[in-house]
Amino acid sequence: MADERSATAEAQRIAKLRAFFARYVAYTGAVREPRIEAAFASVPREPFAGPRPWFIRVASPWRRGPERSGYIETPDADPAFLYQDVLIALDSARGINIGEPSLHARCLDCVGVQPGETVLQIGAGSGYYTAILATLAGPEGRVYAYEIDPALAERATSNLGPWPQAKVMARSGTTDPLPKADIVYVNAGISHPSVNWLEALHPGGRLLFPLQAETTHGGMLLVEKPQDDGSSWPARFISRASFIACQTEQNAELGRDLVAAFQRGDIESVQSIRFDGEPDDSCWLDAGSWWLSTAPP
Repeated sequence: MADERSATAEAQRIAKLRAFFARYVAYTGAVREPRIEAAFASVPREPFAGPRPWFIRVASPWRRGPERSGYIETPDADPAFLYQDVLIALDSARGINIGEPSLHARCLDCVGVQPGETVLQIGAGSGYYTAILATLAGPEGRVYAYEIDPALAERATSNLGPWPQAKVMARSGTTDPLPKADIVYVNAGISHPSVNWLEALHPGGRLLFPLQAETTHGGMLLVEKPQDDGSSWPARFISRASFIACQTEQNAELGRDLVAAFQRGDIESVQSIRFDGEPDDSCWLDAGSWWLSTAPP
């Protein structure tokens, strides 16, 4: 009986930690949709973080060079260490983490996953944000989670048993074929939107991805496919961001142009992405086959 009471008390403590964590990251991410806070409150982080030791990524504004960022080990397996707005290492040697919760809360709010929608997630990791996407899409929805790392894909598949609407695809999410989807949610940095992502979107669909050079910071670009499938689409940056690089061909020259564009600090001015015509005075970034404009679509 004492053991049962202890287990009940521990379950209540963890539920309280998770509820506060969900409220915290929703507030920090300026979330408007209550379902997102509820999803963070309902999905446990422990299975996705894996067994101890857990390593939390930290960055110091007062350190310089290689010591500016690194990992610290939690002293024990208390789940309280996981229910904070922190990055949790999946592979610290390669810098692969479960990403920052408040950033993902903001991203999920902006991309607007609705019940019954189909989502392509590029870069599933161990499946934590896949589970949240699946919770938002609901039992009638579908999440195809692409993970190119075989070991991580295996972990994600095991972790996502409680969410049968999520299916892990152990391969690249940048190549053919991709199923048609309402949302493409990308968790790996890339210098350009994949043509396959754009073509996979239904009219009215949304693509959210970290537009960045391979080894530096960039921004989360939200692109909406118009109903008429025209050549000028709504696009805007919703946040600064830095993700591990997508394992696909990157454009080094475009990456240098991206670094210069982000250094200007005017990402809020972008309003559209154009796929034809010569760049005009509204051009924020000329990528050759496409360009970002400060003019509305």
